[in-house]
Amino acid sequence: MGDHIVTLNAGSSSIKFALFALDGGPWPRQVAIGQVEGIGVAPEFEAKVATGDKVKRRFEGAAAPKTHDAALEIIIGWLAETFPGAKIVAVGHRVVHGGPLYSAPILLEPAVLKVLETFAPLAPLHQPHNLAGIAAAGKAFPGIPQVGCFDTAFHRTQPFVQDTFGLPPQYYEEGVRRYGFHGLSYEYIAGRLAERDPAAVRRCVVLHLGNGASMCALRDGQSVASTMGFSPLDGLAMGTRCGQIDPGVLLYMMQQKGMTAAEISDLLYKKSGLKGMSGVSSDMRDLEASDAPAAKQAIDYFVARIRRELGALMAVTGGIDALVFTGGIGSNSKTIRARTLEGMEWAGIVLDRAANEARAEVISAPGTPVTVYVMQTDEEAMIARHTVRVAKLAAPVLADA
Repeated sequence: MGDHIVTLNAGSSSIKFALFALDGGPWPRQVAIGQVEGIGVAPEFEAKVATGDKVKRRFEGAAAPKTHDAALEIIIGWLAETFPGAKIVAVGHRVVHGGPLYSAPILLEPAVLKVLETFAPLAPLHQPHNLAGIAAAGKAFPGIPQVGCFDTAFHRTQPFVQDTFGLPPQYYEEGVRRYGFHGLSYEYIAGRLAERDPAAVRRCVVLHLGNGASMCALRDGQSVASTMGFSPLDGLAMGTRCGQIDPGVLLYMMQQKGMTAAEISDLLYKKSGLKGMSGVSSDMRDLEASDAPAAKQAIDYFVARIRRELGALMAVTGGIDALVFTGGIGSNSKTIRARTLEGMEWAGIVLDRAANEARAEVISAPGTPVTVYVMQTDEEAMIARHTVRVAKLAAPVLADA
């Protein structure tokens, strides 16, 4: 079957993976995608191949993977069984935090890994698991190049005023900055949008709406502002994360309620957002189907924050030429898209309701100033493309990509 690369995205209790064939196309061709989730708790393996075939397995007792190493063994075993002729020539990893140093993908050599370990305090719920996945892959694929693709890298083009907080300069130098996240998704969308409509990326806002949600302002295809900041908590309300919050609320929790840092972290990351507000679910589909007043209020707040951030990001870009909805909610919820764009004619945004209902790629009214797109993002494809280039596996057509 020829040369292939594997992409890995290791979380706290899961490893997502994809297998890509290198057959000379402008993008590596995905042949399989899947994940092991519930590592150490109730593990389950799920995968889908390009032909549409799916497999799902549950693990119990001694066969259940309790570590990332064990989960990766299951993934590798399935790939070897399903694609016996595939030669793995490189592994690409999503790494949440590249800190202030890494603004592009890089080979994961020992010196780099030591630096990435120092960024763990900047993303304590993500970085350690990313590094665990890299270590597990190193054992499974000895001698094969590994490439780190950073979720923060795309936003390193932000100007200083969008990158800093109103704190004394030493904190900025220590790394307390507005890093932004979902960078691989935004980079993918920017590239695909430029291929489809080069003028659209001149001034554009992308809405990555899902269980994790953020927005990004693009100017000439580069990030100039993001709703996420120092951590993946800031900006929009999300599935279980609070989004923007007054720091005074955190002081109140500590000083008046006696909450510990661990308790506050658990509240902000896991018990807030759509789930915490609604008391129903973190899944937008459940909230849209619910009659509970709190579910409606959670949706109202979610939409209100999107609209507020949209106005702010349009101010950064000086108006927009295009708007893009992506992510699980952005791509699939016609209701959230319609409510977000309601009454936005003042900004040149006019929704074509029929196109939105039909889930068309373009949902703005013909001839209006701002083109509104609905696009599927593909972070795995972006990781794969970076891995091909950085590991020097690129065919000539990819050399300058």
